[in-house]
Amino acid sequence: MKYSLSLALLALPLLISTPSTSQAEILAMLNYESRPDDKLKDLKLPTAAQVRREGIAIIDVDPASPRYGEILLDMPLPSDLVAHHIFYNRDASKAYVTALGKPELHVIDMTQNPYRMKRVAIPGCEVGEDTVFSPDNSRWYTTCMGSNKVVMGDGITDQPLKSITMPKGYPHGIALHSELDRLLVTSTVRASDLADPGETITEVQASTGKVLNHYKLSNKPSPSGEAPVEVLFVPDSSPPLAYITNMFGNSLWTARWNPDTQQFDVAEAFSFADQDASVPLELYVRDNSTRLYITTAKPGKLHIFDIGENPTQPRLLKTLAAAPGAHHVAFTQDNQYAFVQNSFINLPGMSDGTITVMDLHKGVVVDTLKTFRDKGFNPNCIVLLPQWNDPAGH
Repeated sequence: MKYSLSLALLALPLLISTPSTSQAEILAMLNYESRPDDKLKDLKLPTAAQVRREGIAIIDVDPASPRYGEILLDMPLPSDLVAHHIFYNRDASKAYVTALGKPELHVIDMTQNPYRMKRVAIPGCEVGEDTVFSPDNSRWYTTCMGSNKVVMGDGITDQPLKSITMPKGYPHGIALHSELDRLLVTSTVRASDLADPGETITEVQASTGKVLNHYKLSNKPSPSGEAPVEVLFVPDSSPPLAYITNMFGNSLWTARWNPDTQQFDVAEAFSFADQDASVPLELYVRDNSTRLYITTAKPGKLHIFDIGENPTQPRLLKTLAAAPGAHHVAFTQDNQYAFVQNSFINLPGMSDGTITVMDLHKGVVVDTLKTFRDKGFNPNCIVLLPQWNDPAGH
């Protein structure tokens, strides 16, 4: 199934295909959904006869652009999809959109203009969360938090190949280390009510789907309620090392490969308890694997760590204020800007609906974009279009 853009948008292909030479622009892609009625009332926006809406929008986020904050393209999505995350494959030729509401992916061909989107059915995948890709784009792996599965798919045809049951349940974050032939998968929370938090990461053989091991990420007695949520391998680390955020445990952990035991050694690396920040979520590694960036959703911050000297002991360098629900971040390739999307699945106190623009060269917040919030929407994820986007270890 393919979705086309309206005729009014077909005049935009040159705009979104290459950076403009005549004026500044940085184009971002976000998926959005209607804000709940109670949040519309809080903002004194109209709620009568509201029809729930979802879509993917292209917006100019360059503060120097005359079209700063304007939505330049809008791709409608089914109103009951509950689109969640956007992930590029390794060469950014495709963008994959996971969904909380339906067992399917939506895949955007980034090489065609106007963009083409296809629906890929993933039977049995309830509450699709994160997706990772093999280096050659031949395989993808998607976590299904509502049905306790990881689905392996063909990166060329995009058809599902294998369903892997996760014994610990509630799989959310996932990271692939192709040289080790390993996946690490977090056990987070029950999707229906965010209860029954897990405390482990699961080690899986990527090529076969065989579950190999579980690692507890807590120093507390079980059940500890830590809720590991995201996991990311540090590019080119030797030995391989991954970071994991504990959403309810308010901490950062490491999983470091031990060549002697052929297993991972896990340890707590940082606590946010003294940082006036909680609910750590997304992880990003940049600057030749010397900097680690982490968002915390309450009250909404971006934390910058030095991991160049000792990646097992991240050193906090700076914290920048975002807004409640600070979640995903998009980085420019020149390292000047970071754009923080502030909304975490419409949770109370974590659903600001804005985008915080940060100048990383100066270490300051430049502006707060209210484009989506002012229209009654919450942005759920942000990436820059490929010519601007730094994958930041993803």
